[in-house]
Amino acid sequence: MRCLDEQYPFLMKYFDNGIASQNRQIAHCILFYGSDIRSQYELALEIARMLNCTGDHTENCQCLNCKWIRENNHPAVLTISKVDNKPSDDTSKTVISIDQARMIKNDLLVTSDYHRVLIFCDRDKEGNIQGLNQLNFQADAANALLKTFEEPPSDTTFFFLTKDKSDMITTVVSRAQCFYVPSMNEEDRNFSLVKDAMDSYLELERNEVLDFNDKILDIAKMVDPLEVFTQMQNYIDALLKTNLDNLSLKVKLISDIKAIETAKKEYRLNMNIQTIVETLSFKLIL
Repeated sequence: MRCLDEQYPFLMKYFDNGIASQNRQIAHCILFYGSDIRSQYELALEIARMLNCTGDHTENCQCLNCKWIRENNHPAVLTISKVDNKPSDDTSKTVISIDQARMIKNDLLVTSDYHRVLIFCDRDKEGNIQGLNQLNFQADAANALLKTFEEPPSDTTFFFLTKDKSDMITTVVSRAQCFYVPSMNEEDRNFSLVKDAMDSYLELERNEVLDFNDKILDIAKMVDPLEVFTQMQNYIDALLKTNLDNLSLKVKLISDIKAIETAKKEYRLNMNIQTIVETLSFKLIL
């Protein structure tokens, strides 16, 4: 497992302090969102390890619980997906099913000596961890678990992994504490197309928004607008990684990434690109 303390100092310090507090002051429902689902999964496993550690509570603790979790073989730390931890007679292959939800509820009725952690996610055809959405985690299964999410048994924590909060049904989001997880993947993080336009965008004044709009629109006319939006997100994500301790700037940058994600969705719905870019420009230049 990668050194998450170095990659996500703010998040790791937050959970470390919460777990070390007298009453373990962390939420029982936690939603991670962002493009790097694998890092979200590793974070969830590391928090599960911290919750179950019976040894020296260091990163390299060798107690049995820590070893099990590092091997992803702990009896109370479970991955819940369309293919993981399903009832033996459950033939569904594309969704987290209602039968699965019922099994989870029944299993949680049995007391446990461990802190149970259930990590809800998806998998692709190759078995790689992917994010939840309203297709693979549909309202019927989610609603069957809402009461459990709201009032879980003691020493139980749920994690939900997704690319964007809007991909989840609102009743789950409203019950969870949400954290943006920046991507630590270096591949495909190019922003060369938009660098000149994006440089110093945070310092632009309101009267400069149309110039910014024109620059982005000109680029979007030459290449796929989705690639332009992705590179804008890459640029902002790079800023975010170097400003994790600046809380006010972090909030602004996360909001900007979400605004660009909305622009992507609007473009996929065949909205006019000029209108999309203009709306986005006014959102980014505050």
